[in-house]
Amino acid sequence: MDHPDAVAIGARGGLRTAVVVNPTKVDDPARYRRVVNAALADAGWPEAAWAETTPGDPGFGQARQAVKDGADVVFACGGDGTVRACLAALVGTDAALAVLPAGTGNLLAANLGLPDDAVAGIRVATQMGRRRIDVGVMEGRCFAVMAGMGFDAAVVGEASDGLKARIGVGAYVWSAMRRLWDRSMHVVITLDDDPPMRRRARTVLVANVGRLQGGVRLLAAAEPDDGKLDVAIVSPRSLLDWTRLTWAVLRRSERVHRMEVRRAGRVVIVSNRTQSRQLDGDVIEAGRTLEAAVRPGALELCVPQPERSPDLAEGDSG
Repeated sequence: MDHPDAVAIGARGGLRTAVVVNPTKVDDPARYRRVVNAALADAGWPEAAWAETTPGDPGFGQARQAVKDGADVVFACGGDGTVRACLAALVGTDAALAVLPAGTGNLLAANLGLPDDAVAGIRVATQMGRRRIDVGVMEGRCFAVMAGMGFDAAVVGEASDGLKARIGVGAYVWSAMRRLWDRSMHVVITLDDDPPMRRRARTVLVANVGRLQGGVRLLAAAEPDDGKLDVAIVSPRSLLDWTRLTWAVLRRSERVHRMEVRRAGRVVIVSNRTQSRQLDGDVIEAGRTLEAAVRPGALELCVPQPERSPDLAEGDSG
């Protein structure tokens, strides 16, 4: 979808937009709606159609209906769960996803330099920066950031909504400290058609991008449009290992202590026992396996123009 003059097209009503909002993530939904519609009007775009998420549908059905109704851009306003539900509905379509972050995690927004202000988010979409990114699929469920098994999923699960509301990303730090001494798991990892690898690990991450909660960049080389998933096998065995690993990550070292990184289009992980699992920052049901594959270039995402985003400039494509 290539619109060189977004303002003119919007003024003619040529672009249809929809907003899927999680009302629990914004303080005043009615005011938020007015702000978003005003920002669209300032850019010359028509007023958006609106739909709220529900406990039974975190955004997939609403976004799918928006596409059926002809939406060119679907704005997902909420946390990681709302964004993941909306992107799953848009995968393989011509509609673009625009993220208006709310909540605590917002992993996709953090990884691609997306602003956390609604008006700035509207400006990103109307300036027509676009990036077609890969999407991971785990057991039929789409993800844009990463899937994980073990320590990372346990940390996400223990960081309660109440604690995140009070101390933000510090909730994840607190949870991590409490889980440092959990047992390692023994895993068999198969990448594409390679022979299986046996490892002892604390966590295994299958990543489309490289940043974790709190903006920590774990996988500096991970790119969301390279047709591959990065697999991080993290295996610290002592407090010293954890310290060295954390220091290397914070320094963005090329090599991270007790972390092995591989790349593949298809990943199968089998653990010796049931493990916590997460998908794009949301805990899912525990299990002994994690199977994921990449769908290259499956989603069009509204992003800042490269000259306005250091992350995109680093990543090359626009």
